[in-house]
Amino acid sequence: MLTFAKVHFLGAAGTVTGSKFLLEAYGKKILIDCGMFQGLKELRELNWVALPVDVKKIDAVLLTHGHLDHVGFLPRLYKQGFRGRIIGTTPTLAIAKIILNDSAKIYEEEAQKAAKENYSKHNPVLPFYTITEAEKTITLFESVAEGEWVSFSDKISYRFQYNGHIIGATFIELDINEKIFVFSGDVGRVNDYLLAPPKKPEWADYLFLESTYGHKLHPKENIEEILSKLIKETIQNKGNLIIPSFAVERLQMLMYVLWKLYKKNTIPNIPIFVDSPMGNNVLEVFKRYPQWHKLPMNEYEAMCNHINIIESYRETWETIDNPRSKIIIAGSGMVTGGRVLTYLQQMINDPTTTILLLGYQAAGTRGRQLQEGCHEIKFFGRYFPVKARVKRIESLSAHADQQDLLDWLSEIKNIPEEVFLIHGEQTALDAFRLKIQKEKNWNVCIPKLHAIKELMI
Repeated sequence: MLTFAKVHFLGAAGTVTGSKFLLEAYGKKILIDCGMFQGLKELRELNWVALPVDVKKIDAVLLTHGHLDHVGFLPRLYKQGFRGRIIGTTPTLAIAKIILNDSAKIYEEEAQKAAKENYSKHNPVLPFYTITEAEKTITLFESVAEGEWVSFSDKISYRFQYNGHIIGATFIELDINEKIFVFSGDVGRVNDYLLAPPKKPEWADYLFLESTYGHKLHPKENIEEILSKLIKETIQNKGNLIIPSFAVERLQMLMYVLWKLYKKNTIPNIPIFVDSPMGNNVLEVFKRYPQWHKLPMNEYEAMCNHINIIESYRETWETIDNPRSKIIIAGSGMVTGGRVLTYLQQMINDPTTTILLLGYQAAGTRGRQLQEGCHEIKFFGRYFPVKARVKRIESLSAHADQQDLLDWLSEIKNIPEEVFLIHGEQTALDAFRLKIQKEKNWNVCIPKLHAIKELMI
């Protein structure tokens, strides 16, 4: 008698964000990741729609890592009735806790601001989730060790394997009746400032593979040279360098690179301000889990002492009013919200301001608009003219590029029965499908959102 597992593609199918894959097998229901959609309005609106499955019957959520597009839907899942276990590595759960608490606070503040200033179409204006809902969700967290098989039932076991990308990140292997399902999560880079190279899967009967940069190679850029040039130009122009940054990994990496440049006398002693409450908390995670990264603790302490960590909104405004040229690193990385908007509100119409974008900017985000040269940008309910110059560094991305991904597959000993390309925009998905078919002659599928696949086990 044939037995099948069923996979529901509830997110990150045909798009990069919203990672959610529901796996049903032998009476168990396991959700791999539970992320928010980001970017285009039609995607963001999906966040407000209940999942088309019985959430109360999901046994557990396995988290590949702590980014918002992999964990940010968890409090909504809780609100819809989920009470199972939320399982991940210890640093992943620490990051997820920070992100959920911080984003809940931002949602509540933004809802209050929108209601007070009457710039939302919705009445009443509700936060996506509340601090209370985030806190209740966090009570379901359960940590597991990296690299060890864990029994889920008599027919199912799983393992988390180190994957670079951000602290705590893993790919997930599920053994279902001796068929291996591999969910890549987000694959990291081989040469990373802070993290070791990812481990590689050795067997995959069914492979669910990220494709964010499946269509391109990261440029060979001299990061330190580009940064030092921009900083010297900023000082010469008596302006400010604003760097919207993701709070997890990118911010810590950037701090480390700037510290290195200062230590080598490559840049002058320009004030550096980090304004990201979430990013500050993530720094503590680096301190608590030194075995998960390459940054020596003495370097960590020196870096933190050199950089001004902003801890209050009052300090944000003191930094804005400071007439000296400075570097400001603030969340969020795709300019979708956070403290960076407060700085842009004051400085984006000044030609002496430089905005430096790092890494992937999803379609529909303000970061993508700036990257594509928009002349004005909307936030806080009004349009702001963009007179600042906009620069970009692509090679600081925490995602593997096409060659990195092919290398990551290089130790798989078998021919997978099927490969599902996920976490990509259509151009990247199509290009990567053709590349894998040409190089490996594997059976590759690009699933659509809400598709359901039956896989023989």
